[in-house]
Amino acid sequence: MRELSWLVPVLIVSAIMASKAFQTWVRAKHGYPMEESRRSRRGQPASDLEAERKIALLSSENERLTGQIGRLEERIAVLERIATDPAERVAREIDSLR
Repeated sequence: MRELSWLVPVLIVSAIMASKAFQTWVRAKHGYPMEESRRSRRGQPASDLEAERKIALLSSENERLTGQIGRLEERIAVLERIATDPAERVAREIDSLR
């Protein structure tokens, strides 16, 4: 039994290395950053400033696209009304606008 006593530390180190390799594989597969975030002198990770900038850009683009979708929905509603209304009613409305 004493001759296998060296096996315990080797197995522990091997298990830790295998665990770290598995964590790295999972992070790479799911797109997470490979290194732990390093703190800057101000106490924020360096990537937080970049992330905030990206969030601000995405928020402004989201607002622009939301407005565009609203305008398109209004136009589609008008086109649906024109397509489903009887032709004589549309003709009367056009004549009343003249």
